[in-house]
Amino acid sequence: MKVGRREIEIGNPDKVLFRGDGITKRDLAEYYRYVADVMLPHLRGRPVSMQRFPDGIAKKGFYQKDVPEYFPAWVRTAFVSREGGSLHQVVIENAATLVYLANQAVITPHVWLSRVGRIARPDRMVFDLDPSRRNYRARFDEVRWAARQLRELLEHIGLVPFLQTTGSRGLHVVVPLDKRHGFDEVRAFARDIARHLARMHPEQLTVAQRREKRGRRVFIDVLRNAWGQTVVAPYAVRARPGAPVATPMDWRELDRSDLGPRSWTLHNISRRLGQKDDPWSGMGRRARSLDRPRQVLDGSINAARCS
Repeated sequence: MKVGRREIEIGNPDKVLFRGDGITKRDLAEYYRYVADVMLPHLRGRPVSMQRFPDGIAKKGFYQKDVPEYFPAWVRTAFVSREGGSLHQVVIENAATLVYLANQAVITPHVWLSRVGRIARPDRMVFDLDPSRRNYRARFDEVRWAARQLRELLEHIGLVPFLQTTGSRGLHVVVPLDKRHGFDEVRAFARDIARHLARMHPEQLTVAQRREKRGRRVFIDVLRNAWGQTVVAPYAVRARPGAPVATPMDWRELDRSDLGPRSWTLHNISRRLGQKDDPWSGMGRRARSLDRPRQVLDGSINAARCS
């Protein structure tokens, strides 16, 4: 497969990765070549955890963080520290790397919330809105409602939220940051946002970690806002039947009657990209510090406690 200046040999290209959908390794590689221009701005500079399914999604896959020795030298990599040592991870910089990873049966790249230039300073904060496990499709309206409440609070304190279907069960609300704050501070801030929102709407929202304590409420998950954690990349394919795609949206689309967490797939995403610009384009220009929002949030929390 010709990708830019490189030719990448796709091994066993007709191998079916999505049984029942007939999607092959070649199809996956062609998708990532096609989507690279819109996807790469959200990936460049970010270490990647590779979710691989060598035998297709019918078999259990695995996450691979360290770069295998056989990866070609032209694939950019970076060492990032962890407790007890370091990880040698892929950094996706071009379409050829995306296609090469697809050839390795990397269906879903998961990326850091920071970039290697300032790895300790995340430039995104993420909230994962997850419905109760039972019949997530029927409960998606509750996830939409939760996203609207979260957006209202984030905008009230001076931040600019962006929206994405996860391609799995819920929605991601993502906030661009200006890299002034470390992971601990960002995670604490996200935790306080989630707790405050859950206190405001205790019947609909929860921050309970244990599933049996969540009941039918939407879980606001902020655990990804920590050192070494990753989040599904925008426009990444998910290892689910139908090959759903994690898709950035604009907020008006939240009102679509047919919207679900898996609305866009490998089969229909090209039509969307042909008709609509990337809703996350220019996200970095909306990056903010957490200093002033922290003051406003603390004031809101104190006012709620006194009421």
